[in-house]
This record gives sequence, C-alpha cells and structure tokens, in this order.
Amino acid sequence: MDDATRLGATQLGATDPVGGLSRAEAARRAAAGLANIATDASSRSLWSILRANVFTLFNGIVVGGFALLFALGRWQDALFGFAAIANAAIGVTQEYRAKRALDRLALLHAPKARVVRDGEEQELAVREVVLGDLLVLRAGDQVTADGVVLDGLRLEADESLLTGESDPVDKLPGDRVLSGSIIVAGQGSVEVTAVGDQAFAATLTAEAKRFSLVASELRSSVDRILKWITWAIFPIMIVVVNANMQAAGGWQHAIESGAWRDAATASVAAVIAMIPLGLVLMTSIAFAVGAVKLGSHKVLVQELPAVEGLARVDLICLDKTGTITTGDVRFDGVHELGEARPAHWERVLAWHGAEPEANATARCLAERFPDDEGLAPAERIEFSSGRKWSAVSFADGAAGTWVFGAPEFVLADGAGPERGAALAQGRELAASGRRTLLLAHAPEPLDAGLVEQAALPGGLVPVALLTFREVVRDDAASTLRYFGKEGVEVRVISGDSPLTVAAVAREVGLDAGEGFDARELPDDPAELGRVLDEHRVFGRVTPVQKRAMVHALKERGHTVAMTGDGVNDALAIKDADMGIAMESGSAATKAVARIVLLDNRFSHLPGVVAEGRRVIANIERVSMLFLSKTSYAITMSVLFGILLWAFPLLPRQLSVTDGLTIGIPAFLLALLPNSRRYVPGFLRRSLSFAIPAGLVVAAAITAVSGIARATGDAEDAVRTASMVTLALIGLWILGVLSRPFTWIKAGVVLAMVAGLALVLVVPIAQQFLELAMPGRETLTAMAWAVPVAWVLIEGIGFWHRRRFGAASEIEVKRVRRRS
Repeated sequence: MDDATRLGATQLGATDPVGGLSRAEAARRAAAGLANIATDASSRSLWSILRANVFTLFNGIVVGGFALLFALGRWQDALFGFAAIANAAIGVTQEYRAKRALDRLALLHAPKARVVRDGEEQELAVREVVLGDLLVLRAGDQVTADGVVLDGLRLEADESLLTGESDPVDKLPGDRVLSGSIIVAGQGSVEVTAVGDQAFAATLTAEAKRFSLVASELRSSVDRILKWITWAIFPIMIVVVNANMQAAGGWQHAIESGAWRDAATASVAAVIAMIPLGLVLMTSIAFAVGAVKLGSHKVLVQELPAVEGLARVDLICLDKTGTITTGDVRFDGVHELGEARPAHWERVLAWHGAEPEANATARCLAERFPDDEGLAPAERIEFSSGRKWSAVSFADGAAGTWVFGAPEFVLADGAGPERGAALAQGRELAASGRRTLLLAHAPEPLDAGLVEQAALPGGLVPVALLTFREVVRDDAASTLRYFGKEGVEVRVISGDSPLTVAAVAREVGLDAGEGFDARELPDDPAELGRVLDEHRVFGRVTPVQKRAMVHALKERGHTVAMTGDGVNDALAIKDADMGIAMESGSAATKAVARIVLLDNRFSHLPGVVAEGRRVIANIERVSMLFLSKTSYAITMSVLFGILLWAFPLLPRQLSVTDGLTIGIPAFLLALLPNSRRYVPGFLRRSLSFAIPAGLVVAAAITAVSGIARATGDAEDAVRTASMVTLALIGLWILGVLSRPFTWIKAGVVLAMVAGLALVLVVPIAQQFLELAMPGRETLTAMAWAVPVAWVLIEGIGFWHRRRFGAASEIEVKRVRRRS
C-alpha cells in the first residue's frame, strides 16, 4: 500500500505550517504504518546462494557417485569429489562477497532529523519521522524524507542524485525536495510527502540492491554445456549401467556373485568422465588469480568473472567528472575588460577567494589574488544557484557595489557596447571548455531594498572575466588512446554543459564536436540508440538518461562498460555489462560496481583489459582439453553401452590420466601471459576442436579395447591398455594446444610425459592403479592406433587454426573499422 492510499484510509488532515503535527497525531500515523521505515531487505539470502551453488543436479550426481564409491570401500576412485567441493566453495564465496557489498549500501547517512511538533522543534531518529511531519532544514543537513517546501530563506539543495549536476538548486515554496539530497545553503521548512519505501532514497537503494551477477561468456558457455549434458546423462547412464552389468554376466549373476560392485564402479567412472568438473574449477581459479594480480595494482575485483568482463567490452561510457577529470577546479586566467577599471578590483577578488562560505570555484581565486588587506562587507546578497550571481558592498576601501557571477546573468539587463563585448568574449571562453565568471561594478552601494529583493543594482559595468578549468587526469589521454587503438568505442556523458564536456573531451584527444544536449534525446530506445551511435559526447544528462543510454547501447549489441563516482551514476553502473567505480566515489556507486579503482587511477583500465584477455585466451585453450574429455567420455559410454562391454577405465585411472593430460598442465597454461584479443564465439571454437578430437580418442580406445578383449586379455590388462592409449593421445592433444611453444610450455609438456613414465614404472603406482601388462596383440594394436590418432589430431589442429584464426582476424579488423 503506498503513502497516498494509506493517507486516504486513515483520513489524515493537513499539516500546520507553523506548529507541525501534534505528538498524538504523529504517534497515530506511526501506528498506521506511515513512519519513515524502509524495508531493509537483503539483496539475496544466504540460502539462495547455497542452493544455486551447492544443491545442483550435477553436484547431486557427483556427490551420489562419491558416496557410492565410499560405501563400496573404493575410496581410491573417489578423488573427483574434491573438485566439486572446490567449485561450490568458490562459487558461494564470490556470490556472498557481492551480497555483503550490496547489503551495506545506504544512501541516507543522517543520524537525526529535525522536526516541529506541537510548535516545538525537536530532533528525532530518522525512522521516527512520519508522513506529514514538518521538517526543519538547515545548511549541512541531509534530507531524510521526500517533501514540499512550505517556506525558506535562500534554501539550496545539492540534488546530484536527480540531476547529476553538482551545482546547488534553489528551493522555493512549492518545490519538491528529495530524500538523500544535501542542503548546502539557507534554511527552510518542508512538509513530508513520502516516507519509507516510497521515498526517493529508498526506491533508489532498493533498485541498487537488486542482485545480479556480471555477464560472463565463459561461465554461461560452461553452464550451457552442463545443461546439454543434463539431457544426455540419464539415458546414457542407463545404457552404461546395463552394459557393465551384462559384461559382469548379466544382472542376476552380477547381483548374486557381487560382481555388481565392479560394474557400479565402472559406471561411476563413465558418468563422472562426462562432466567437465575441472573446467568449472579451472575457470574459477583463473578468475581468482587474475583478481589477486589486479589487487596488487590497486584494482579491486568485486566479482571474479569481472576479470573477463572488461576484456569483452567494445564500448565504454565515461562520466566526465571523477573519470576524465579529477573533480577539482583551478584558476585559469583573468581577462580584463575596458580601458579603465575601478580601483581595488583585485582586492575584491581576493575577498571572494578568502570568504569562508565561498564555493570551490571562488576559492580558486585565493592563490592568484592573496587577501593581504581584508575588506569588511557592509551589505551583501549571497550567491544563489538560481540567480547565478552574488553582490557585495564594502564599508571602506572599495567603493560601490561589486557583482560576481555568470556573465549572461549579471549582464542580463541592458545592451550597452561594453556589455555586448563582455558577453561575446564570455561565450568564446566558455566554448573553449573553461568555466567563465564576470566581475562587474556599479558606482552606488547596495541599499536595503536591493538586498531584500535580491535585485541587481543599476549602472553595472563589466570589469574582468575570470576563467577556471577542471583538472584533467594526467592519465586520461593515454588511456583513451589505448581504447581507440584496441577498437573500444568511447562515449562521454555528463550532467554539465555540452560545450564544457566537449571541450574537455577534445583536450584528451576525442573528436567531440560541440557535444549533444541530452535534453534533446529521444525517449524511444531505438532512436536513442541511433543518436548514441552518431555522437560521442553528451551533456545535461540525468541519471535516468544515463541508465536508458546503457540499455539502448546493449540492445544494439554492444558490450558496455560504465564508469563514474557519484550516486547519480549508480544505477547506470549497475545495469552496464561492466560497472567501474573510483574509490573516491560514493558508497552506493562502489557497492554496485564490479571493479573499483582503489587509487582512482583511470590508467589501470588497460591493465584490467589485458588481464581479462589473458584469462579468456588461456581458458579457451584449456577448455579444449576438458571438453575433449567430455566428448570422448560420452562417445565411449554410448559405444561400450551398445556393444555391452564394461567401461574400460577405473575412476582412479581416469583421475590420474586427467591430471597428467588436462588438470596439471591446464592450471599452468591458464596462468601464462596471453595478449590475444577477445573475439566472440568461445564455445563454438572450443567445441569445433574438442568434439572431433574426442571422437578420435574414443575410436582409438574402442579399437584397442576390442582387440584386447578379442585376444583374451584379462580385464586389468584391457584397462591398462585403454589408460595408456588415452594418456598418449591426451598428451599429444596437449602439445597441439600448447603451440606456439615457449620454453615454459615445452617444459610443461615434457614434465607430463615424465610423469606418465613414472606412473607406469613405479611399483606403488602400478599397484594403486591396478595395472597389468597387455598381451602382444594388444601392444601391436596400440602401436598403430596411437600414431594414427596423432596424425588425425594434427589434422584437426591445423584445420582449426586455419578456420578460426582467419575468422578472428576478420572480426578484429571489423571492430577496428567500426570504432
């Protein structure tokens, strides 16, 4: 039920604009559920995280096989269970970390609220404010609930939450104020019109807390493979179990003789071999290692797949302030106007720079105009963001009235030649990206009437134009050049003037034109996407528009990164494919971002891209190893099931061969440098090698196993021949995928060959793996089956490099042309 509905239901009366609510009425409204209490919902429950990562079908299959082997006393064959435990632990950990960051998100930090009740001002806890309360706001207060201004004295609020602009906004009677905004000047009273979940800060917080995982092609591809296997595993399992029982002498004989134990063990081996457990674990480990490496360079990765994410980005949206610029303002220069200037004008500027209530722009004057001889103001009109000027008269030392503010507002009345020339020069300076203010002088001092009406004096003459520049980050230009070279498009979006934003963009090397005024952006997502493709720089952008721009770009097929540091950027950062925040930014922005630059250095982004590319390229390489195993395991299960042969490998034999040909080398290869550019289509490329390679392995093992059985070899010898055949072909696949060789890659392959030799000759390993010498005919079959398989694997590798290497180059060139 919203506040308006509850208000009607409880027949609430109007608020006394002077005395506020009575304490009794406030208590009645609190009891009716109209207190300022927002639902503190967790972004995601711990149970849902556990359910998503632990209680899955595949974990159930793995745990079931693990438990069965332990129950049968075959613990040696249950080594695969540790990979599943590690997978679940990593998944739970990374999602729980993201949940905790979101749960800590809060936009309201005011400890107390000041209200009037029964005609008396009092301070209350924020949650004790009720609908209709009379809030008293003063400079420095945070607005704790939405409301409407009843009266105020030069009341100004920083509403960057709503507008994205840091300039304060004048608040007049009847104007709306939003919870979360800050009162920066003046004072006033506000009637509360929305509390709790209906208040602006609460709705924004709730939206930001919505849990989502970063998009990961690697993760989604692996999930797709697991889904496919889900459909296949149960019918294949039935075929495999039946074949093993038939090979043990039939169901009845196997059960009566106890041979079903060996049949069950072989069936578990076949089923577990089909699941690419190692690929899931290796992907998580590669992400984790990448995150640790980036952390040493002051880059916090809040979700592990974010390491991959930025490598896939083809368009990055930058908020000007805090990203391209530092957010600081520096004095640029003084441009004197006219031939004769009144005395003491420089002392007036020094007074403005030293004034305790001066804003950041005015304070920049202090370095250029030191206040050695302080002036004492007699009358003054404070600066207002609505008027865009301030005025002051001094008791002595600087006669007349001095007005300081935006040229077009200070010189709004009159059309003398001096004014026209000053305005023209001011526009020219502003177009260069410099913030421009004017000092003007009137011969008469301020009187009480002008002060009361906040009106400009007559006879104003322009004295000097003062220009200020935003400080551009020293690493911004080089970072943007990197993105340009790599084919990553850039859009600069800001709440500031389009001319100012465009000038800053040109300063860092972007072809920005005059900038596009976001007030002219279309609402239709398709039209918005078209405008975003045609222009690079946008000014006067609201937070709602930032979010809409991210959505429109994603709908046009872009992978979008969004950077920023303000609360107004939070929802756009959250909805982007890759959200990047500065450590100096707001807590809300950092909570929803995937990556936080801890030392605020924009120049770290190329390093993040490079690390993501290393992860993607290396995982793609090792995925072909893991998926080749899945391919041959499924093929062998089907073939042996049809032939009614026992599966020719024990789980422990599979664990050892997997470790030598896939697991250990995959871990080492995944950590090597790799600068290959990201190209979409990871899963298609991986399967294009893995499926034919797996078919070759399955065919070779089926042939060797069939000959071994036909020549009367014992089951131990059949399994040994199958294991050695698998290991030799698997090592060759490893060599093909390791090319081009480096000393490290060659060393890894040779180490695995040595490891296989030790396994085959060391007695304790022979005993553990239940190895037995195959017969002469079987050895002869292995001698021709393995080399034939090597030749076929070489052919598959050559075709794959020609097919997808060329396609990758074409894609890279296409992206560069587009950017």
